[in-house]
Amino acid sequence: MTLVEILYPSCALFLDFDGTMVDIAPQPHAVHVPEPLLVVLEDLHDYLQGAVAVISGRPIVQIDDFLSPLQMAVAGVHGAERRGADGQIHLLDTHPLDQVEAAARALAAEHTGLLVENKRGSLALHYRQRPELEALCLRAMQEAVDASPGLTLQRGKMVAEAKPGGSSKGRAIESFLAEPPFAGRTPVFIGDDCTDEVGFSTVQRLGGLGIKVGEGATAAWQRIPDPTALRLELEAALAARLTKTG
Repeated sequence: MTLVEILYPSCALFLDFDGTMVDIAPQPHAVHVPEPLLVVLEDLHDYLQGAVAVISGRPIVQIDDFLSPLQMAVAGVHGAERRGADGQIHLLDTHPLDQVEAAARALAAEHTGLLVENKRGSLALHYRQRPELEALCLRAMQEAVDASPGLTLQRGKMVAEAKPGGSSKGRAIESFLAEPPFAGRTPVFIGDDCTDEVGFSTVQRLGGLGIKVGEGATAAWQRIPDPTALRLELEAALAARLTKTG
């Protein structure tokens, strides 16, 4: 089943960013956003009457910078911050990150190639350039999180992130679905990482569809090979639907 068959006007579309719409880069700031993607997102927004949202581990401000001049509905930091289609910002309560930050920065000082990223209410330790340190990074972050009330450890592709325990991409999607223009629509969530699995399970529990980009075990019922294939499928789906309605 392709997006041409899935993407109906009654859908609410939720899209992860890194590894889904764009290829993962060696450093978070080095991501490249192809110009045609901005056009596709704008056309999707119009076609679905605004029911399109980005669901990312990045802060909202970073998503806005990458997708400028577009400003979409966004859930950032795994749902710890969320901007609705009406522009209203919703923020979850945060918890002290002192112990986690101290542990992450101590590791980064000892091992070159590790990157510490401090977000609102969360802290990520990236080890993409030092994959052999994965076990060490995960152990240090888990110990720091265990000693920090209100936090939970979120694993991703070559990253370990401490985040508020009440945040998840699944909960962010449910919050969007309680608001216009998402309410009453069939949710479709496209993601690539283990951080997206709760989103797949959520939309499928609600009668929608999860689509995984890339390889690996997943709860999603459909799969697309890579971000390039996703962008091409989105373009094809839009062209097919707009031709039928034109």
